[in-house]
Amino acid sequence: MPDHRERLVGLLRPGTTPTGAAEGFLDLLGEITQAGPPTGLAQRLMSTSAVPMIYERYWRPVLGRVAKGLNCPSMAGEVRIAIEALGLRPGQISLDVACGTGRFTRAFGEAVGPDGLSIGLDGSVTMLEKALAEPNPASVAYLRADAVDLPLADSTVDGVCCFAALHMFADPDAALDSFARVLKPGGSLVLLTSARHSDQPMRLADTFLGRLSGQRMFDRGEISRKLFRRGFDHVEERFSGVTQIVTGALPVNIRP
Repeated sequence: MPDHRERLVGLLRPGTTPTGAAEGFLDLLGEITQAGPPTGLAQRLMSTSAVPMIYERYWRPVLGRVAKGLNCPSMAGEVRIAIEALGLRPGQISLDVACGTGRFTRAFGEAVGPDGLSIGLDGSVTMLEKALAEPNPASVAYLRADAVDLPLADSTVDGVCCFAALHMFADPDAALDSFARVLKPGGSLVLLTSARHSDQPMRLADTFLGRLSGQRMFDRGEISRKLFRRGFDHVEERFSGVTQIVTGALPVNIRP
């Protein structure tokens, strides 16, 4: 096992044992096909063998344009926003939750350098297999695990990223609790998730489309309030279409 995966094992909660790493990623789910029942059509499609093959080039960019609007950051732009928001530096540890095919994970690996560690976490075998098929920096390690109940020990990572996934989790509040728990004091969080319009009838249309696809539609300002309640400060939000990017950081000397 390469050193970066050994280092990842050392960050797991006590008593957590991977079922294996034969596929190139540490697996904590084993025979479980996914951590919980799918919340809707969008999540079911993510677990197929077809979507990972087109995810980075077609699926995610096209759906992103539809959700965010035409005058919005591309996927490459999102990566730059995430790296800037997390303030990643060489030697740090980053966690990319619901990493998919690893586009952000790879970029984080470049940012933290060979002395750092970029962890890509996802519950889908097919997504992780596609991620491993891409050229990854040596600092990258992939983990198949529950994105809501993170298996890492407390205060282990410098930055957490979760793009285009929180609205598909069955329990987003539990996920936010996990994000706060694994962050070190002073650590940063960046999220891209849904944002329902405030005015009618757009609000009704957003709600209907969300229910149709099995995706939760958060109100504008809702995620920021959730982060403040968990002890984050420097919380900022930017909206584009029916999406929002929210950033925040834990105080250096105070745990939530």
